[in-house]
Amino acid sequence: MNKSVCVLLSLLLTGASLSAQEASTQQRRLTLGGYGEVALTRNFFSDNVYRYSHPDNYRNDPSHGRFDVPHAVIYLGYDFGKGWTMQTEIEFEHTGTGTAVEKEFTEAGEWEAEIEKGGEVELEQFWIQKSFAPQLNVRIGHLVVPVGGLNNAHEPLNFFTVYRPEGEFTILPSTWHDTGISLWGRAGAWRYEALVVAGLDAFMYDRDNFIKHGAGSPYEFKVANNLGFAARIDNYSVRNLRLSLSGFYGQGMHNSYPHDMWDTRYADVKGHTAFGAFDFAYTGPYLTVRGNADWGFVSDASTISTVKRNLTSNAAPYRKTPVGKGACAAGIEAGYDILHFFRDRRDKEQRFYLFGRYEYYDSYIPDKDQPDYPYTDRHRIAVGFNWLPLPQIAVKGEYSRRFLPSQYNDEPSISLGVAYMGFFSR
Repeated sequence: MNKSVCVLLSLLLTGASLSAQEASTQQRRLTLGGYGEVALTRNFFSDNVYRYSHPDNYRNDPSHGRFDVPHAVIYLGYDFGKGWTMQTEIEFEHTGTGTAVEKEFTEAGEWEAEIEKGGEVELEQFWIQKSFAPQLNVRIGHLVVPVGGLNNAHEPLNFFTVYRPEGEFTILPSTWHDTGISLWGRAGAWRYEALVVAGLDAFMYDRDNFIKHGAGSPYEFKVANNLGFAARIDNYSVRNLRLSLSGFYGQGMHNSYPHDMWDTRYADVKGHTAFGAFDFAYTGPYLTVRGNADWGFVSDASTISTVKRNLTSNAAPYRKTPVGKGACAAGIEAGYDILHFFRDRRDKEQRFYLFGRYEYYDSYIPDKDQPDYPYTDRHRIAVGFNWLPLPQIAVKGEYSRRFLPSQYNDEPSISLGVAYMGFFSR
C-alpha cells in the first residue's frame, strides 16, 4: 500500500487533520492485512443424501464439481501506545451473505433455507489488549480459541491441502472464535494462553460434526449461562520445531435459550465436554512436517441425543442427529521443497513443495446404548504440490481419497486452489 493511501486511512481513523510527522507515526501503528483462498474441486463420488444409507444404489453415480471461495479475510489492527492495542478480523465465507439454501442430510434430503448468526459474514476477532510485559498480556473481546493445530494456525499457508485439514475441521469449531477474556505471554522457549469464554451448546452437537456447531449461535447474542475454559501451551526449545498441547472444558447442557429449565427431569444432565489436542510443526529450510492428535468426550451423550431429538420443538434451531460420547482425529503431513535443487541463488523466495498427508478421524464414537454409524469412521490421504512464487502466495493442487468401511464407497477427488496471506501495512 502506498504512502498516500496509508495517510488517508490514518485520517479517517482519527477524524482530524494530522501533521506529516503525526501521519507517519499513525502509519507505523496501523496494521492492515488478510488472507483468502479459492478452491476448484471435482468429486468422483455421489453427492446423494442417501449414499451412506444405501451405498450400493449410488456406486456408479456421476462425478460432480464444486467451485468455492471458502474464506476471504481482512485484518485491521492498531497500536494506541502505552501497551494498548486492538485487532479485528472480518471473514467472508463462501462469497455470500444472509441466507443459504442447502439440502439437509440429517432430514432425509429436505431443502432448507438457513440463516446463520451474521449470515455468511463473521466478525472472527475483535479484542482490546493491554500488554504489561512479554510474559503478561490481557485480551478482552471476541477471540480465537486456539484448541487444536488448525485453530491455532488456520490461515491457508499453514497447511498444504487445498481445504483445511479435514479431521479437525470436521469435529471442532473452525475457526473457533468466541467472546471472553484471554491471558497470554511468552517467556524464553515457552508460550502460554488461558481463556474464559462463553460455553458450548450441547443441543448443537451432532453425529457428523461432534461439537463443531456448539460454538455457534442462531441468535443475535451468544448464550453464556455456562462458561468454557480453554488453554494452550507451546514450546520452541528445538530449533525450527514447535510442540503444543491444548484443551477445552465446559458444561454443554442448559446453555440454550430460553433458560427456563423446561423439563426438570433433566436438571442433573450436564453434558460435560472435554477436548484435548497435541500438535506440532517442524519448519526447516526445505522440509516441513506438521501433525495433530485430538480426542473429545461428552458425558450424558445418550440422554442429550434423546432430549434434543424428541423433546425439543421441530422449529427449534437444534441439530437432531445423535451425538456420540467421543470423537477423535489424527493427521500428519510433510512437504519438501524440490526447487532448492535448481533454484537460482538470486531467487531465494520461490518454493515448490511436493507433499503428502494422511489423517484418520471419527466424528461419532457411540456410547454402549447408542446405535452405530460406521461411515463416520474415515481415513483420508492427499498428495499434491504447493507452488509459492512469493512467500505470500500459494498455488495448490492435490489428489485425495477418503477410505470408508468396506460396505461404503470410497470418495476420491481432485482439487486446485490459490491462496494468499500477508500484511499490506504494518
